[in-house]
Amino acid sequence: QVQLVESGGGLVQAGGSLRLSCAASGRTFSSYAMGWFRQAPGKEREFVAIIRVRSGRTYYADSVEGRFTISRDNAENTVYLQMNSLKPEDTAVYYCAATNKVNVATNYYTQRGNYDYWGPGTQVTVSS
Repeated sequence: QVQLVESGGGLVQAGGSLRLSCAASGRTFSSYAMGWFRQAPGKEREFVAIIRVRSGRTYYADSVEGRFTISRDNAENTVYLQMNSLKPEDTAVYYCAATNKVNVATNYYTQRGNYDYWGPGTQVTVSS
């Protein structure tokens, strides 16, 4: 069982930065691939970024590539999402998620139904 709690959301002006954190419980955090998703009002929850388990390789949605960076600290059981050059269209509730599937194609991690655990989310609002 893994419990996830996000923090670091807030209100920021366009062009600004935020760093989201996701703290995980459990001793097996390092064996989970960790992803970030977001959901804007009236829209589907969409993939943002993933960091794999063994390789630490990362993959991003086209909409955030080059602006967002996902990282993890296994000693602290925490995954981060550094968000730079924020745009109003980045406004959403951001969720972290965990899956224990490790030997799968990258596309597997972009599907929200393939994750086992989710946090409650943190609101990010970007003003123009």
